[in-house]
Amino acid sequence: MGGRGGNRPEAKPGEKIEKSSVEPLDNELYDTSVLRTIFIDFANDDWESEMEDFHNTDVDVAATLTVDGQEYPNCGIRFRGASSYGMVPAGYKRSLNVSVDMANEDQRVLGYKTLNLLNCNGDASLLSTVLYSRIAGKHMVVPKSNLVRVVINGEYWGVYSNVQQFNKDFLKENYGSGKGARWKVSGSPRGGGGLDYRGPDPANYQHPYEQKSGDEKDLAKLIELCRVLEETPTADLPAALEPIVDVDELLWFLALDNGLINSDGYWIRASDYSIFLDKNDVFHFIPHDMNEAFRGAGGPGGPGGGGRGRGGRRGGGPDRGEGPAQGERENAASPVELDPLIGLNDASKPLRSKVLAVPKYREQYLSNLRELAENNLNWNNLGPFVQQQRSLIEEAVKAETRSLSSYEQFTSVMSESTSPTHEAVPQRGHGAMNLKAFADSRGEFLLKETSK
Repeated sequence: MGGRGGNRPEAKPGEKIEKSSVEPLDNELYDTSVLRTIFIDFANDDWESEMEDFHNTDVDVAATLTVDGQEYPNCGIRFRGASSYGMVPAGYKRSLNVSVDMANEDQRVLGYKTLNLLNCNGDASLLSTVLYSRIAGKHMVVPKSNLVRVVINGEYWGVYSNVQQFNKDFLKENYGSGKGARWKVSGSPRGGGGLDYRGPDPANYQHPYEQKSGDEKDLAKLIELCRVLEETPTADLPAALEPIVDVDELLWFLALDNGLINSDGYWIRASDYSIFLDKNDVFHFIPHDMNEAFRGAGGPGGPGGGGRGRGGRRGGGPDRGEGPAQGERENAASPVELDPLIGLNDASKPLRSKVLAVPKYREQYLSNLRELAENNLNWNNLGPFVQQQRSLIEEAVKAETRSLSSYEQFTSVMSESTSPTHEAVPQRGHGAMNLKAFADSRGEFLLKETSK
């Protein structure tokens, strides 16, 4: 059940929006240059309580979608998410999963059979997923994302992040074939999906590795990957790993995860990512939950939180000295100063501790981080897109009545001002921070750290 929303007042109804008032678009579904409106019409006015009853079941509630003037009947709708659902009270914006093909397996919306409409919980900018996808897409395969308006039963419910589904269509689009096996590494506070070796018994790999396709033979190959990571000496790891893993892609996956400080990512919880074993038996690692990036690190593994046993400070790891004791920098370090080499002593995260122990992989990873800092976090490159997105959605954000953050918070985190209210050192944890402050301070820190 949802509803643990603190002391939020009862949400106010949004404005009424007629379908006829919205001009159809001919842009691709994930085009970031437009703000498309998606209309969802349920047969019953109590659709929200009905979907609450069916949350975490395999039951969808039927609705008609209208996109660009075209109706798509009998789509399946359900609430999705864990904390983004459980911490949001009734009447406020919750994330939606839309199965366009629920009743008609051939039905598609602009070529896609599944829509993920995310509520951007904890992200006052609404841009974390879109920015992560845009930056990551320059370096590796990643789900596409843009922003859309959602209208339910004629009432405006707000701006949502529209994120591409990780399915066979996604694999065909990006890898040329959907054949192979897919896993979603489920999110939880304890994480635990780091690919640590748990012996040969398949029962030990059921959680949090949620297998979406493939069979027991594919699971055996995942277990073998875990064994290779665990038991192969560092000097021999490249020869063992490169035939079965797209290492270049993996090193970008790790660099983006750390460089953009994905607070739901591999570096901190070893969860909320996807695994694909392609038809040639090569593993790929793909970002999944990108909603909590571009903010200060907090919690276990952040500055002062260990991971390498030295409070997140760079200064140890392979070929490095021992550095200060854990917690020494906790009060001094900015949360944006997340160590690029955090977790190198953490056996539960071998994609970091084992892979980055290999000198050539570590140097390529650090080179990737420098490229992020020099190009992708450079405000001269990033800023125009952020401001274009702000212009695109600002009036729609201002009109929201069921939002999880205020319009004032939106303008604060999107501002290019350098006033003290946009301090580069945010509170630790999940709070969003000013995007320019993050880009400037994180980029500066990464350039300094990767040049040592």
